[in-house]
Amino acid sequence: MTGVKDLAVVITGGLSGIGRATAEAFLAAGARVGILDVGAAEPPVGAVFHAADVRNRDQVRSAVDTLAEDLGGIDVVVNNAGVSAVGAIDENTDEDWARVLDINVTGIARVTAAALPHLRRSGAASVVNLCSVAALNGLPQRALYSASKGAVLSLTYAMATDHVAEGIRVNCVRPGTVSGPFVDAMLQRFPDPVAERRALDNRQATGRMVTPQEVAAAIVFLSSRESASITGTALDIDGGMTHLRVRHDTQETR
Repeated sequence: MTGVKDLAVVITGGLSGIGRATAEAFLAAGARVGILDVGAAEPPVGAVFHAADVRNRDQVRSAVDTLAEDLGGIDVVVNNAGVSAVGAIDENTDEDWARVLDINVTGIARVTAAALPHLRRSGAASVVNLCSVAALNGLPQRALYSASKGAVLSLTYAMATDHVAEGIRVNCVRPGTVSGPFVDAMLQRFPDPVAERRALDNRQATGRMVTPQEVAAAIVFLSSRESASITGTALDIDGGMTHLRVRHDTQETR
């Protein structure tokens, strides 16, 4: 895709999972990529990395401004940093609620606010937030996580409204369950991780979890010049989970 060539892209949580796949996809398409993360992994070759915790406004502001200098501006922000949570509402502590909402929701606001002065100077400004099918689907044992992603969906629409007149597009992607380190870590909280993984595969109509690369491709598209008329949109990459009801235990007959 040539629509992101030479754009300057900042990705939070870009050292692993969806974030890393997204960084690699942008680099392959000719974009300049900066990563903001708390991790210690080596960034993809060609990407610039600065450590920052999205819960710390001073760290975020400093890292975003430094990345803007390194990249020659900021055209795209991908708010990918996030954490999971397992449990019903009586199974997560106040500390759990504060931490997850701070990272998954307020972190988006902090990073985007820090990037706004740079986005306003771009001729192709775009923000893509990582939402989830959990925003609109009642999933078992995901009360806190679902609440955070419901907030991301509403925040995306509000941000899109506030900044459309400035030429800044804001969209989100709503992945189904994505295979990778994020899910691997979550599975360890279940009594039978193998059975839970099988259930996660089967709840997508396609019978398998979504790949990070599939989500990355959607993010690159929403950030591209070809999607200049798309704003305030939630794009599902969910293997049909939201709208399709397929029984994997029966053979379809005609």
